[in-house]
This record gives sequence, structure tokens and C-alpha cells, in this order.
Amino acid sequence: MTDGGTSRVSGFERGGARKTAEALAYLTGFGNEHSSEAVPGALPDGRNSPQRAPLGLYAEQLSGTAFTEPRAHNRRSWLYRIRPSAAHPAFTRTANGAIRTAPFAETVPDPNRLRWSPLPEPLPGTDFLAGLWTLGGNGDATQRSGMAVHLYHANSSMERVFSDADGELLIVPERGGLLLHTEFGRLHVEPAHVALIPRGVRFRVELLDDSARGYVCENYGAPFRLPDLGPIGANGLANARDFRAPVAAYEEVEGPVEVVNKYCGNLWTATYDHSPLDVVAWHGNYVPYAYDLRRFNVIGTISYDHPDPSIFTVLTSPSDTPGLAGADFVVFAPRWLVGEDTFRPPYFHRNVMSEYMGLIEGAYDAKAEGFVPGGGSLHNMMSAHGPDRETFDRASAAELRPQRIDDGLAFMFETRWPIALTPDAARADHLQRDYDDVWRGLEPHFRTP
Repeated sequence: MTDGGTSRVSGFERGGARKTAEALAYLTGFGNEHSSEAVPGALPDGRNSPQRAPLGLYAEQLSGTAFTEPRAHNRRSWLYRIRPSAAHPAFTRTANGAIRTAPFAETVPDPNRLRWSPLPEPLPGTDFLAGLWTLGGNGDATQRSGMAVHLYHANSSMERVFSDADGELLIVPERGGLLLHTEFGRLHVEPAHVALIPRGVRFRVELLDDSARGYVCENYGAPFRLPDLGPIGANGLANARDFRAPVAAYEEVEGPVEVVNKYCGNLWTATYDHSPLDVVAWHGNYVPYAYDLRRFNVIGTISYDHPDPSIFTVLTSPSDTPGLAGADFVVFAPRWLVGEDTFRPPYFHRNVMSEYMGLIEGAYDAKAEGFVPGGGSLHNMMSAHGPDRETFDRASAAELRPQRIDDGLAFMFETRWPIALTPDAARADHLQRDYDDVWRGLEPHFRTP
């Protein structure tokens, strides 16, 4: 995008913002019934919507699921705010920039293996919203199904406020820390952390470094939840206690504030006479979260064979078919490899699911070169993929001692449907057009007895 995003945040102010970010307190637990108040007495006692809310606040419910969905899946929060959300002028259309939304019909789904280098550096004055670039996706945002893959690059903090009515946003920083100012309070995320902003929640992004870069999964479907553990038992993978929700913090700002709303694929803008981040207290289970990926409790083999990558699932958005996710978020966190008589890198594979993989830091153990932090690869439904030739040769001859994998942090957005590219992604200068070459030289080794 070329529009929007000049910032008055100086390096000195960024230093102050980092100190603020690092000193934040949090509520812990995923899916909990949290409550928080920035001013004592702001939460009403024993009811949600009293005749007169405490401290002259307005009571407002924010529903992330239908009222009648099962209690175990129902997401809603009550907000006690200085002005109700209804107090705003009309929205008008504004340019979408590089943001695109499902259905993705401008290109045909591509069966080829695809890989991109990192996004080029942004133009000066590019904030998080201006720096969003859509790679592709599937489904239909108006039908609340499917997902989209975006990348972002920014060098300026947001002074405007953004909300996404089409889906929740899973933000995966790769470079540069972020301080997220939300209606519920503030979240601090660095590379190796993720942040989850629920559908419709307003927020702005303050940079803690000179620039920031990363990935975003926009989930149009059912809200992300922790996956069922099945035979693993009661513990493992992402532990609920490690998710951090913000404590209440509000902005009492009078004056013009631009608010941008993504709605059914388009951006709409309005100028408020106050900040909409004015929630003084709240309670409920529909809240933003942050999570440290290095806290992921990796489960793996202690005998033989490489487990399926589903064992690395952090969050899942279920579909109408049990076990078939609209979107999964998977992380390949530091771990030990100890499999006996086992080819230890990820195996050669064709998958009914589609896989977009990104790299946060270091190197990925299935690709010796070309896959770098900030880049990404797409292996659509039934596209054959696996280790490159150099990795295969090395792993096939390696001495099978216990091996620690801690020099890389990769992740995957996995989805039930093919990911159709945007024209920008299909024609991008940073698309690696020689990606197929990584599998050249995989010679036949077949021999008869």
C-alpha cells in the first residue's frame, strides 16, 4: 500500500515504548473467563448491564460467536467504555492497497511448488496497515469460511486504529518488536511470539524498533482454539496457562482519530472525535492473546519414524468435518531428535491439506538453502514436496546420535483448501522462479538383491 502511516514516534520515544512493553502485566490462560479493570470499581457487581454502569461508563457486549452456539464454544466479552462503539460518523470507502480478500478468483490455483524471498523494504512512513501484502487464500470471507495469508513490513507506528470484521488476525513477527494497543489493553510481542486479535477488535500497532516484518493469518472461519490432545492425554503442545491476555488500559483522547474497518474485503474509514480504545474495564472470554512459541511443549518419537507434523499444532480453526481444519497454526520449535533407524528431517510428502510455511529465524531442517527468515513457501494440495537433495544426502548418511534442533524456528499455516494466489504474489519480483531446482539431483538408488 502507498497510502497512510506517517509517524511522529522518535527513537527516544521508542525506547520509552519498549520499557512500557517489557513492564506489562498480563492475565493468563486460553479461553478463560477473564476480568480486568483499569480503575477500581469500573466493573459492575453481579450483573452485566446495570441501569447505570459504574463511573458513568457505557456497557457493551462484543460477541465473537452466535448467541446460541454451545457454551464450550461461545465467545463474548462485556466492555465498559467511555463512549459506546455506536458513537461514530459514517464510514466511507478507502483504497485497499495490497490487501485482498476471499474469494480469490483473479488467478487459478497453482499446483506448482512456490517459494518467495522476504518482502522488499517498505517506503518511508509505512505503518502496519499500509504494509500488509496479501499472498493468497481460500474460502469466502462473507460466508465466514477459509483463510488468507498476508505478510507485513513497516517502518512507522500506527496513529490510526484498525479492526477486521472479516476474520481474526494471527500476527507472527519475524523482525522487530510490536506493542499492540487494543480495546482490552496492551500486548507486547517480539519475534518468536505470536499475537491473536479477535474478529472486530480494534487495535493499533506501535513499533518498538526501526522496522518490523512478519506474517499474518487472517482466519475467516471458527475462532482459533487449542487442539484436542486425544491419546496424548491431558498435557502437552501449547499449554493454556502460557497464553497472555491484556489487563485493561484505556485511552481518554479527544480529537480526530482515523478508524479503518475491513469489511467484506474492502477498507472503510471514518474520523472519530475520540479514541475508540477507551475501554476502562471488561470481562469475558473473547479477548486478544499473546503466546511465546518457545514455550511449546514438543511431542515426538522416542523410538522410530518421524511423527506427522500435526503433532506440532498450536492452534486450530475447526470446520464442519471433525479433524479437517479450516486453518491450523503449526510451529517447529526447538526439540530433540532421537529416532532410531529414522530419516529425521520431514519426509517426502503429498498432502490433501495445503501448506504455507514461513521462517522466523535460523534455518529449516528440510531445506539447506534458499529458505530464509521472512520468506515463505507454498505447497498446495497434493503438490509433492520434501527435503532438498543436500538435506536428503546428509540425513541419509548421518550418525544417529541424539540431535538438538535449536537453530531455527519455522511455522506453517495449513488449510483444508488450496490457496489461490493474488496477482501481486504470482508476479512478485521476490518469487523464486528456480525453486524446483532444489530437488534436482535426487538420483535413483534402486538396486536389485
